[in-house]
Amino acid sequence: MKSIITDGRDERFISLCRKLDEYLNDIVGGNEMREKYDQYNTLEDIHDVVLLLRGETAIACGSFKEYLPGIVEIKRVFVRKEYRQAGCGRKLMEDLEALARKKGYCQLILETGKPLEGAMKLYKRQGFHIIDNYGQYADMPESICMQKSL
Repeated sequence: MKSIITDGRDERFISLCRKLDEYLNDIVGGNEMREKYDQYNTLEDIHDVVLLLRGETAIACGSFKEYLPGIVEIKRVFVRKEYRQAGCGRKLMEDLEALARKKGYCQLILETGKPLEGAMKLYKRQGFHIIDNYGQYADMPESICMQKSL
């Protein structure tokens, strides 16, 4: 497994984001249930992306964007189904954290959803803890927000 740093225009990242959206639609019962989140998951402001490759195939992705000075929001974390439970999520989060630290950020935040129990377990194992819902997620009770200081 090889890790590379790219940006939000990378077609491999865009393709994995589509698969993430399909996965989320399956979990919550269709895109209509996720429409209010779509505006927060666009790729225009994503400049920092980590891809995990097996050979030439992109098997996992994650990214971040600046939320406030010193703070980045983790976005679009996804591991292809056939590679889950193989350490890809852990590697991805470690690489995102290292990149954020290298760029001078001191805090990571993220939003996930109650149905994404596997994701929440991963984030907790990586040192994240639940915080009050921030910003656009403040009035979304199905959201769970998390934070980690670097």
